[in-house]
Amino acid sequence: MAANLIQLQAGSKTFGMKKIFDAATVAINEGEHVGVIGPNGTGKTTLFKVCSGEETLDEGVLVRSNTLRLGYLVQEITWNPDTTLEEYLSTCLTPPWDIKALGNGLGLSEEMFHMPISSLSGGYQMRCRLLHLIGDEPNLMLLDEPTNYLDLETLLVLETFLQEYRGAFMLISHDREFLRRTTDHIVEIESGEITKYPGTIDDYFEEKALLREQLEKRAMSLEAKRKSILDFAAKFGAKATKAKQAQARLKSLTRLERIEIKALPVSATIRIPHPTRIGHIAVEVRSLDLGYGDRRVLRGIDIDLLRGDHLAVVGLNGQGKSTFLKGLASMLVPMNGIVKYGYQVKIGYYAQHVSQELDPNRTVLGELQRGAHLDITPQEVRDLAGSLLFSGDAAEKKIRVLSGGEKARVALGKILLSKAPVLVLDEPINHLDFDTVEALTQALKAYPGTIVFVSHDRGFVQRVATKILEVRDGRVQLYPGTYDEYVWSLQKGAFSEAGRSTDDAAAKTDPAPATPREKINYRENRKQLERKQRSHEKKSTVAEQHMSETQKRMDTLNAELAENPPWQRTSEIVEEIGRLEKDLTEAEAQWVQVNEGKEKIDRELQSLIDTQGILAQSSQ
Repeated sequence: MAANLIQLQAGSKTFGMKKIFDAATVAINEGEHVGVIGPNGTGKTTLFKVCSGEETLDEGVLVRSNTLRLGYLVQEITWNPDTTLEEYLSTCLTPPWDIKALGNGLGLSEEMFHMPISSLSGGYQMRCRLLHLIGDEPNLMLLDEPTNYLDLETLLVLETFLQEYRGAFMLISHDREFLRRTTDHIVEIESGEITKYPGTIDDYFEEKALLREQLEKRAMSLEAKRKSILDFAAKFGAKATKAKQAQARLKSLTRLERIEIKALPVSATIRIPHPTRIGHIAVEVRSLDLGYGDRRVLRGIDIDLLRGDHLAVVGLNGQGKSTFLKGLASMLVPMNGIVKYGYQVKIGYYAQHVSQELDPNRTVLGELQRGAHLDITPQEVRDLAGSLLFSGDAAEKKIRVLSGGEKARVALGKILLSKAPVLVLDEPINHLDFDTVEALTQALKAYPGTIVFVSHDRGFVQRVATKILEVRDGRVQLYPGTYDEYVWSLQKGAFSEAGRSTDDAAAKTDPAPATPREKINYRENRKQLERKQRSHEKKSTVAEQHMSETQKRMDTLNAELAENPPWQRTSEIVEEIGRLEKDLTEAEAQWVQVNEGKEKIDRELQSLIDTQGILAQSSQ
């Protein structure tokens, strides 16, 4: 059994009047990959700070193993403007040559090791912090929203790294797909309680639903029993012959357990006001060059955005996704070319820095009202505030007392209330919890206006986008397929290969050696196939066991039938045998289907291994 690395025992923590933890107990063991989830403000980051020693408990004990080596990746960090990546990594336990190899896997070039970290984009700065954390060789990593600002390719690299990581980690994330692929336990923080569930995020949601269903059934059963006792006492309490029994029954009420079922949180619903009506073409972009000072970031952009387009802008960090959005929103003066808006088109622009422009002396409601269209009623403003987690007194808070994440939600709310027919959104879901992300996803998916957005959440992009635009090497290009196809092509390296000239392609006579990305993809695909293989084996075993038990029961009933039981019992036996025969037929069909599926997976896995062997030989 894996040993505890860190254990919270009856821990309590309070901020002001708010109880964050209340006598909470949880343990993290060696090698566990734990996703930490819960509504915003419930204490996920506080738990990390307690574990790292930044915060202390008001009550209870935090027990750390003598072997614990803790690494903590915080959400934000302030860089010394002159510190290079090489200097930043000089204190790591891992030797410099190994550090550079790890850095290359995270997309950090040799040149970047000699550059000031402050000169790199936010995504690359996150990679630098990840590399420093890995370089300290912890056996328990605390990762607070590590996927924020990572491009898709780096996200896939991080995902694979965490899947293969032999140490333990705790991971705060609202990206359900990322959690699904990287974690094997879930810790939920809710209403001051910390509960640990074995299994994936999908297992967690299933288990939560099942537990609630069981509690509701138990509560209904107990309530029916209470009513029965009270009815008996009311009916017979006055009768001399039954009074003693009635009193005894009433006394038994005190021994009945009481089950408190927490009210389900009201599902967030975001209703974006219908945008102003515009013509067919929302935005025309012609021969557009964008950049900063004398440095051109993007060049020669020609694209038409149509009414109703939902365009996801994808690409590596530092390629110019945010620059493109700024150019569309006229937040950046073109170096060349034009951005022409259609009739009555206004742009609603959201980015992280927009929150800095909020009036610190206004309330949340006041600031939302200031950005709202003239047609928007105060009640609509309050409704949207509630859906963005500002209900009741929280809506009356001053902007100056809000956290960075809360300010970002206010800024997003102002854009949604503006009735702008074109929304330009740069990472709109970074500070939202599961329920709010789901609500915003549904609202934007149904939005009849034009949306241009950047997001690193695969589920969000997959459901909202109708078109994909890739930014690469100073150019933009519409991708002729779905987002799932784009992710697949990125994993395979197909899209980058397609961009090479036919001359380069013709010059290749030997198979290309496997790239790091292909090697990562091989490991991920093999892991997925092996997981499916184990799942089919488990299903096959369960089906076999069910068939065996069913057959045994049928044999028992047939033996009983041979002894000529009474006719009533004979009828029951025949009816049950009929049901079991049907059940056995269905189980056999399921068993055949599962084993055929397993054989197919076996063939796919062997083919994958054989292909990798060929690639490995070609690289030697």
